[in-house]
Amino acid sequence: MHIAVIGGTGLIGSRLVRDLDAAGHRAVAHSHSTGVDVITGEGMDAALSGADVVVDVTNSPTFDDASPDFFRTSMDNLVAAARKADVQHFVVLSIVGVDQVPELDYYRAKTLQEDLLKAGPVPHSIVRATQFMEFIDTVLSWTADGTTVRLPRTRLQPVAVADVAATVAEIATGTPLHGTVDLAGPDAYPLDELGRITLRAKGDERSVTTDETAGMFAAVKGDALTPKDDAARIGTIRYADWLAENA
Repeated sequence: MHIAVIGGTGLIGSRLVRDLDAAGHRAVAHSHSTGVDVITGEGMDAALSGADVVVDVTNSPTFDDASPDFFRTSMDNLVAAARKADVQHFVVLSIVGVDQVPELDYYRAKTLQEDLLKAGPVPHSIVRATQFMEFIDTVLSWTADGTTVRLPRTRLQPVAVADVAATVAEIATGTPLHGTVDLAGPDAYPLDELGRITLRAKGDERSVTTDETAGMFAAVKGDALTPKDDAARIGTIRYADWLAENA
């Protein structure tokens, strides 16, 4: 199976390409660095020519109010190119609970991306994943100073990039879902507790202060970012084990 991975040189995309190649498929990574521009459309027709499946794991360069324009333009270009190339399956990686947090510009933008895919003519699947374990350090850095990290109690269920790539590969090589599947890690934590666990594992002596107004996730209400459906996929890698290997 010929699979075009848009955003294929990034964290998820590069792992996805390796997984697909190892399974005997022909996965090709496309990104700005390989001459494909999802905003101008440059290189897109050539990238999708002959592809059975396209997987979009691109990301907006910002999380602010410019992100909806990025996803609107990129999806318009990608859907048009996929239709022209007679692609039979279009897969997008999104976020669990993305449509439950309209207060966040980036989440509204990802919801728009999903809606544009669903409204298009190409058979589709959407894989919604929880926050990546690999990004927890970045989340902590948003509200950190020299001695303290301020975090709300927002409930997260982090998932490893390896599990995300494996699930996207499975969905991409199967029959289009014409719908959405959720993926989460095995364990859920309040974000402030997750911060303490992370700092302790790294030998970081900064303290965590619970602050319900701190950072992007302060806008999240309840358990919006954890899966509610019993049909959700659960990854195999526990956060404690991932920390022990990567701290």
